Amino acid sequence: MNPSQGQGESAPTYAAVLRVPRYLPVFLANALSMWGDYIARVTIAAVVYERTRSPLATATTLAVSLVPTFFGRSLIGPVVDRFPYKWVLIWSHLLRAACVLGLMWLVLQGSSLWLMFLVLFGLELIGGASTASYMVLVTDLFDDRHLYARAVGLGAMSEQFNQAIGLAVGGGLIVLVGPETGLLFDLLTFVVAALVTLFVVELRPVSGERGRGLRGFTRDLTTAAGDLARHPVLARLVTLSAVACLGIVAPEALALPIAGQNGWGGVLMASPIVGAVVGIILIGRRDVHQQNRSIVPLALAMPIPLLLIAVEPPIWLVAALFFVSGMMQAFMVPLQATFALVTEPALRGRIFSLAGSVSIAAAGLSYLAAGWVGQHSSAYLAVTICAGVCLALVSLIAATWPRSRVRSAVDSAYATTSSRAA
Repeated sequence: MNPSQGQGESAPTYAAVLRVPRYLPVFLANALSMWGDYIARVTIAAVVYERTRSPLATATTLAVSLVPTFFGRSLIGPVVDRFPYKWVLIWSHLLRAACVLGLMWLVLQGSSLWLMFLVLFGLELIGGASTASYMVLVTDLFDDRHLYARAVGLGAMSEQFNQAIGLAVGGGLIVLVGPETGLLFDLLTFVVAALVTLFVVELRPVSGERGRGLRGFTRDLTTAAGDLARHPVLARLVTLSAVACLGIVAPEALALPIAGQNGWGGVLMASPIVGAVVGIILIGRRDVHQQNRSIVPLALAMPIPLLLIAVEPPIWLVAALFFVSGMMQAFMVPLQATFALVTEPALRGRIFSLAGSVSIAAAGLSYLAAGWVGQHSSAYLAVTICAGVCLALVSLIAATWPRSRVRSAVDSAYATTSSRAA
């Protein structure tokens, strides 16, 4: 396929994406490592609940798995730019495997829950470097940027499925074979991912200037934060992603209170996820320029169906509104692809990490905000309030959206190939 594929041409297929050399094994290895993350979380959460019978302690376990992801992505980002990402990936997989070994030993010994939390914290912290390295790796694999944009959509769908598979496999393993054997399977996912990376991924040297020592590491991080905040396109993309979180997470955060005891809780939680998958499939059929022109309109449309929740419609209609809102979340696919391609290659590791940490922080704060509003009103009204605030914030961004700069950045990003092809 011509790397300079222009506007109006049909988007490449997922089959074409999977035929790109080395992508399929890397894609599968990443899926395995994601399964490992979720299996570890659900396994330790189950052990905690079995010992304490405390929902609060169990929820604390899941919170422990989220906090280090934020710090891992924000603080470990410069590591990805200092060392070849192949070795960062391999060592992050192996170190997480070592953490799983530690968890297995702690479970067998009946050790303190706080020790388990500490090891789980370390496992998730290391995962921050792995996530950023994988994003840089995938960006380098695709000389054809139109194929890369399609790969981002495939990765977004995969993330939804991998979350469900990891949680389901983890829960099933605990019931069938116990937490120790479940963690052994978790260990194998990281080892296999490390081996695939070792034999499949091409070793590439790092590029650009790097500071020396801890002071240089800190300077690299602060410089990247400044570059991100001052960039006319990247800063707007990150800001839009962050403010949209309130509308994206509110349905999931309040699905169970809305469902009550009627058994629709799982359906309501799944509805926006299924809608997102459908939206990703549909937007992936469009040309990359059309996809990028739809970012702001879809972001504006996303919270609108949720405004109707305040009238407390029938539960099946709530599920349908959640589904439609989920479809509109597909704007995140071209947003993420364009963000990656606009970022200077020498800064991708730390910029990707910082942007990821902003998204995680925004999601966490949005969960808390939705829960707080629901606690002081009703679950139905809270969804509408969150959607209204989200719509107002997105409207402010849309009113000052740098359309010409974004268009120029998109044209430049998709008109060129990666440095390897050049």
